[in-house]
Amino acid sequence: MYPIQQTFQVTYNYTVHFTENLFSLRNPLLRDVIAAGGGDGRKVLFVLDHHVAEAIPSLITDIKNYTSHYADVLQLAADPMIIPGGEQCKNDPAYTERVIDAINEKGIDRHSYVLAVGGGALLDMVGYAAGIAHRGIRHIRIPTTVLSQNDSGVGVKNSINAYGKKNFLGTFTPPFAVINDFHFLRTLTHREWRAGIAEAIKVSLIKDAEFFRFIQENTQKLAERDMPAMQYLIHRCAEMHVQHIASGDPFEKGSSRPLDFGHWSAHKLEQLSNYRIRHGEAVAMGIALDSTYSYLKGMLTEAELKQILEVVTGIGFELFAPEMTSHLEDATHPQSLLRGLQEFREHLGGQLTIMLLAKIGKGVEVHEIDNELMIAAIEQLRHHSEATV
Repeated sequence: MYPIQQTFQVTYNYTVHFTENLFSLRNPLLRDVIAAGGGDGRKVLFVLDHHVAEAIPSLITDIKNYTSHYADVLQLAADPMIIPGGEQCKNDPAYTERVIDAINEKGIDRHSYVLAVGGGALLDMVGYAAGIAHRGIRHIRIPTTVLSQNDSGVGVKNSINAYGKKNFLGTFTPPFAVINDFHFLRTLTHREWRAGIAEAIKVSLIKDAEFFRFIQENTQKLAERDMPAMQYLIHRCAEMHVQHIASGDPFEKGSSRPLDFGHWSAHKLEQLSNYRIRHGEAVAMGIALDSTYSYLKGMLTEAELKQILEVVTGIGFELFAPEMTSHLEDATHPQSLLRGLQEFREHLGGQLTIMLLAKIGKGVEVHEIDNELMIAAIEQLRHHSEATV
């Protein structure tokens, strides 16, 4: 018997939209996005991040009024669900089950829509639930934080945490659409506002020196919540993120994750701090660490490292956390930051692949990390942090 060879391709299309006041009755964008999917009176199930619901008390009423106004296309399947935002919703599988239960009970099918309104963690969890129910239900992401509008919310990954590891369970399921409503950014705390800027610094350092210069020149404006500067930053960062997905390895079949510069330590830091350190804050520390390692390795000049650290601290990020120095003598220890290298490799399989910097705007992949040199980089950041206190 001869083998039967099967080959086929699947094309994915989705648009990242930018708007203000999405649920205003005078804004037909959401209605038009769903109408483009075909059919009348499509069922829609909303899942809201509790942080957003608390910050905008009228949100549920606004959604009800909006779906009622555009009832020709939108059929509200149930009152919007409110789920705890942040890593809590990814750490506790009960929240995923709640979303799947609602999908089942309300008859949400493959021609219906699950809409997630919130930060990146909630979008991850809801996207995962939508991705596994009925083998995939159309989901629309409505990111409400800088981090989710410029990075995590515009990609194709969905996940929850399990076995003490970040994003251990998940799917690669592109959204039906992403809608960035800048109005939500006005509700953010200063901590949430700056957290997402880390991902923009990251992508500028590995791909676009001109974008890094923009961030460098507008550091104070960004730190002080200048909306035009932030809107440009989000749009450019999202644009680069989407372009990378289309041109590279969107479902990560290889061992390379170039957009995850600074992330091997960031993911581990989040877990070591019991998520006291938020993702964007951990990424900022990871950027500082891998930039310092690149300098110690002779790849990056001292002047370039100084520029990078000045931008990171100028935005308001810390460069160092005590968790970075725990159990460094044993890279296999579960509480060692260096264990993050092994976990990073395991997440993809294959060989270890870490992005470092050859210069500002140019990333380079390496397959080995000198643990002693990385410890020296950690110590240098610790001394730098102590000197600036």
